[in-house]
Amino acid sequence: MQTIPFELRGDFITLDRLLKATGVAPSGGAAKALVADGQVQVDGRDEQRKTAKLRAGQVVALTGVRITLLPPAAVPDDLPAG
Repeated sequence: MQTIPFELRGDFITLDRLLKATGVAPSGGAAKALVADGQVQVDGRDEQRKTAKLRAGQVVALTGVRITLLPPAAVPDDLPAG
């Protein structure tokens, strides 16, 4: 099984965008079709919401692929934010 760590850029990402961003789906339409066909699980449960908001710590799985969502990288204290 392929494991893909995915670092968030904000608080969340929608399921269809995650599948496209990781290359699991070649397009947004293909990502939505995977979800609609019942091929995607979030935290071990079937997920039917194409735009479900996913946050750090959650795991998305489908045939042969597991995506782990990681929190955004913290800015070191010695660097200015922004």
